[in-house]
Amino acid sequence: MKRVLIATSNPGKLRDFAGAALSHGIEIASLPGFASLPAVAEDGLTFEDNARKKAEFYSRFAPGEIVLADDSGLEVDALGGAPGVHSARYAADEPHKAENNTDDEANNVRLVRELKAVPPEKRTGRFVCVIAAARDGKTLAVFRGKAEGIILDNPRGHNGFGYDPLFYFPQIRKTFAELTAQEKAGYSHRGAAFRQFLGWCDERS
Repeated sequence: MKRVLIATSNPGKLRDFAGAALSHGIEIASLPGFASLPAVAEDGLTFEDNARKKAEFYSRFAPGEIVLADDSGLEVDALGGAPGVHSARYAADEPHKAENNTDDEANNVRLVRELKAVPPEKRTGRFVCVIAAARDGKTLAVFRGKAEGIILDNPRGHNGFGYDPLFYFPQIRKTFAELTAQEKAGYSHRGAAFRQFLGWCDERS
């Protein structure tokens, strides 16, 4: 079974990637020793900036291996595209200056509060994911995926992470948190980007 290394210790992300890779006979693993490696400052202006920066940096710790890193987040139209690249730090007083991620629940609470006066029909938004594949410090390719949805008032489901409980996907009338990892992979932004990566792998093999 082919193995792909992911530069993350986020169990939710690893589940998402594993769910998408299962049918392709690919094993997903966290970069060995990732938790003890230095953190990369995610100070890029775009998801691609951050994904490339992380992939290039962490690929140096696994010589010869392809290492994936992603940056993803939620863009809400009524908030001018926020929280965007600051999605994981949205609950901080100044998300653009925060060095550490804030708690998922706190981020969700702030999102609900900011959208309190926004009517349901204007609560549109999308999850965006950019995956960078790098080897020995150089980006080989970049893949993008997105999923359009509606932001709810109240969370639904317990399977997801991040904003999944608030992200309602009209196509299946469920939130991402109401799906299994394999189901979510079929609809999610991360699944879409990862399928592009898998297609790229197939072309190279």
